[in-house]
Amino acid sequence: MDDKVFVLCVDDERNVLRSLERLCMDEPYTLLTADTSAAGIAILEQQFCPVVISDYRMLDMNGVAFLREVRKRWPDTVRIVLSGYADAATIVSAINEGEIYKFIPKPWNDDELKVAILNAIEKYRLQQENKRLTAELLAKNAELEHLTHNLEKIIDEKTADLQIQNRSLQLAQTILNILPLAVIGIDNEGMIVQLNRAACNVLSEKGLVIGESAHNVLPGAILHAAQTAQKQGCPIPYTADGRQGMVFSVPLYDGTACTGRVIIIQESIPSVTVAQP
Repeated sequence: MDDKVFVLCVDDERNVLRSLERLCMDEPYTLLTADTSAAGIAILEQQFCPVVISDYRMLDMNGVAFLREVRKRWPDTVRIVLSGYADAATIVSAINEGEIYKFIPKPWNDDELKVAILNAIEKYRLQQENKRLTAELLAKNAELEHLTHNLEKIIDEKTADLQIQNRSLQLAQTILNILPLAVIGIDNEGMIVQLNRAACNVLSEKGLVIGESAHNVLPGAILHAAQTAQKQGCPIPYTADGRQGMVFSVPLYDGTACTGRVIIIQESIPSVTVAQP
């Protein structure tokens, strides 16, 4: 227990105060005494006491009225009443009006009184600890609410970004599909990751499917032409399965790393011989 714990006792009988001083002399708290309620208030204004003990009947003020004032001004105090008039009505009035922690009759049992004071100090400490934990919990809840609000805001922003990206991807796919050139995207592992409509039409018999290996479904002539085009940086002609055209290959970069390549195929339009009349 801390050395600087103070207990205030107010009683208009000096012999009672002296008895209490002797009783609490070796206890782990400092006992302050006052012989009037006004003197008790003056002490509390200078030194907060977590435990306040008051006689029930005093000349200048009723003990319950005094403790009611103490509760009003220092609500965290734990209040105890000492009284030689321990009738039931007095006890009920003291508890209800002053929110009394304990009612101890006179003459008191020394051991019981000392235990009551120590318990009152512990009660005060528990109350303060509960208040501290409650304040921490409220602060954590406020922080969590703030984080949740920010998270919701971030999610909304990310959702909006994804919607924009989806619209951009849809637009990009639409643009690819209206191109008259066959466009095939292949990643570094050789897997087909993008196709436009023209690619599906030009190589329809090959059953091009996203996720398939380009080496398994693309004609060798086109793959060879694409490799040569990528090395030389110019379109390379091809002939495969009765079709012919030009193949161009462009590497794809994500920042500084190559992530794959795009094969572009321009199929030649077969010439039509017009019969002479």
